[in-house]
Amino acid sequence: MPDDELPSAALPPVPPQFTTSPRDAAALEALARQARADLERINVPPPAWMLPADSATDAHPVLDVLVAGAGMCGQTAAFALRREGLTNIRMIDRAARGEEGPWGTYARMLTLRSPKQVGGPELGVPSLSFRAWYEAQHGDEGWQALHKIGRIDWRDYLLWVRDTAGLAVDNGVSLRSVAHDEGGRLLTIELEGPAGRRETVRARQLVLALGRDGSGAPRWPDFPALRRDDPLAAGRVFHSADAIDFAALEGKRIGVLGAGASAFDNAGCALEAGAAQVQLFARRPQLPQINKSKAASSHGFLRGFEGLDDPRKWRVYTYIFDEQVPPPWESVRRCDAHEAFTLRLGTPWLDVAPDEDGVTVALPDGGSERFDAVIFGTGFDVDLLDRPEIARYTPLVDTWARHVPPEEARRYPEPARFPYLGAGFELRAHAPGAPDAAAALSRMRLFNWGATMSHGALAGDIPGLAIGATRLAQAIARDLFVEDADRHWARLQAHDEPELAATRWYVPADRRERP
Repeated sequence: MPDDELPSAALPPVPPQFTTSPRDAAALEALARQARADLERINVPPPAWMLPADSATDAHPVLDVLVAGAGMCGQTAAFALRREGLTNIRMIDRAARGEEGPWGTYARMLTLRSPKQVGGPELGVPSLSFRAWYEAQHGDEGWQALHKIGRIDWRDYLLWVRDTAGLAVDNGVSLRSVAHDEGGRLLTIELEGPAGRRETVRARQLVLALGRDGSGAPRWPDFPALRRDDPLAAGRVFHSADAIDFAALEGKRIGVLGAGASAFDNAGCALEAGAAQVQLFARRPQLPQINKSKAASSHGFLRGFEGLDDPRKWRVYTYIFDEQVPPPWESVRRCDAHEAFTLRLGTPWLDVAPDEDGVTVALPDGGSERFDAVIFGTGFDVDLLDRPEIARYTPLVDTWARHVPPEEARRYPEPARFPYLGAGFELRAHAPGAPDAAAALSRMRLFNWGATMSHGALAGDIPGLAIGATRLAQAIARDLFVEDADRHWARLQAHDEPELAATRWYVPADRRERP
């Protein structure tokens, strides 16, 4: 045992954790009625204010906003748009209902990382909060006893908010590609639905809420003997975002690469499935100890970060990324509870070679380990080159590499690949010679992890979600209004609703004097 490792008997007990709690359908329906009444009391949604399409120029229906992605971020963005009086919107998701986002798929923790008091999807409406949802079923005593929010409870809560707030989702529909018309004022968007059915829609604004990997792809380490398309790797080499049949790992030797939450969560799932041995490898000699991002989650930080100058923004997040986020202590204890678990610090992998019988992992000491399967808990990269949906625009997208000194971009290559967003999460073009494409890019709002370098953790981490979704929706409403300013001016002039018609001082229109 290392000198700085405490004996198990000296450690505090792990509070009870569970992914899901019993449901009370009647209680939830009663709460939904209360929440709808509360929304009505605060005039949500407010009256729609957008003008219909100009029939002279728009012969076919045009959406005001298409929200691509109906996970936590996309759903909350759509709710925020509704709260701004925008109703001509559509929300799509390629997954089936309940499989949007990671909660019911590749997220394998027992509970959320955030404290149970966290809010966001309810946008400040108390009866739509998770606490209200949980207390309706389990009472105040149950809430007080709760350690952290169960992962499946959170998924089901999000679905309840969606249904209660009347947020429609077209499931099984994926975003295929985006183009624009002359001038870049309208986006032409190709969708693919069930059975490969293609559909083309037009929209004035597009919210890209494509999830944790929506600004890039899962990060696969580069090893000499490993090809992602190698048939020998299928069923033997996994990323933590893959669908993994953990039951099939019973009695097997499993290697896990990574020191973060997903590495420990996948190791825990393998151990609980009955793996004979799980070894988790990390290149660091010690696990990260301090979650610096917690200090960046105050309301002041979340609201104010976007207003910082570029050097300060760069300083903050390159520091946080350098420090790295430690795995939750509950996830570590989940693994340490099994005798079959081994943590090997200071031991990076040099190569991964799958064969017909398993996987050989080469280690720095010249030796190797044999496993039946390995899992990369290496997270997600940010690189818009990996996003086929906007491939035609990728060469034009401005990134942080162009806003920091070259030596800084070389020192921090991943932060340098983050898109450099505008104040309303809009993508920006770095090439002045493509005005139509630049105008089209400004209508695409990136609302996922890729927004972090420009806005902070407002589009992925739960504590900043309400601030981010509100900022996004207000920016879209502002831009749509400004674009139609002359038409709104005409409507203002045409407005004729006599306020004094019910008094003796009413003057008919044909007798009114102009001021």
